[in-house]
Amino acid sequence: MRNIRLRLQYEGNRYQGWQKQTSTDNTIQGKMETLLTKMCGEPIEISASGRTDAGGHALGQVANFHTESAMSVEEILEYCNRYLPEDIAVVEVSEAAPRFHSRLNATGKRYRYRIINSQIPDVFWRRYATEEPEELDLDAMRKAAELLLGEHDFKAFTSAKKSKTSTVRRIDEIRIERIENRVEFVFTGNGFLHHMIRILMGTLLEVGKGIRTPESVTDILKSGDRAKAGALVPAKGLVLEEVFYT
Repeated sequence: MRNIRLRLQYEGNRYQGWQKQTSTDNTIQGKMETLLTKMCGEPIEISASGRTDAGGHALGQVANFHTESAMSVEEILEYCNRYLPEDIAVVEVSEAAPRFHSRLNATGKRYRYRIINSQIPDVFWRRYATEEPEELDLDAMRKAAELLLGEHDFKAFTSAKKSKTSTVRRIDEIRIERIENRVEFVFTGNGFLHHMIRILMGTLLEVGKGIRTPESVTDILKSGDRAKAGALVPAKGLVLEEVFYT
């Protein structure tokens, strides 16, 4: 049994996220499994490094599946990109070690969140960024971001109601930079909880607009209370850029 590793990119606007669902077949996982099952002539289940949200994007999603197919990695790459819809692409295909698992073996991830920070609509970035016309205090946001770095219990920054797994995560970097009419936020860490980045973003935006102080993020962390953190921002501004492995 071969273990095939894929690197994918997709525009998520018209999909209900990565994870397949019984209520719809309009998911990235669902599209991939349908295609790979037809290609291999056997039932295929594909695993990913993580579940991207409905409307969220990926430049470097990593996934893997097991198959008895004798197709070469070049043939798999060519077949996938011939039959996938135009908003999903397989960038790379390779043979993986038998025990490789795209989620369990991941050691970190990098995400980017884009804000169109202008009173003038941006026709070309509108599908990949969230609009925020109000002026933002980037220095205040950077101060708040520094307080989020390191290992913390991020229970207040997840939409998950209850979880048997730990909500402790480590953030190594939050970079905030202005690029023309956009403000872009880069998050790198060892893992992120359900909706964690989108809630962090909502909180940082409130800091940037003067609704809360940079220091308030420390109190939010200590509280473990989702209600004390910022709003959940739209998924369309979020992209999974890279997954790290040792």
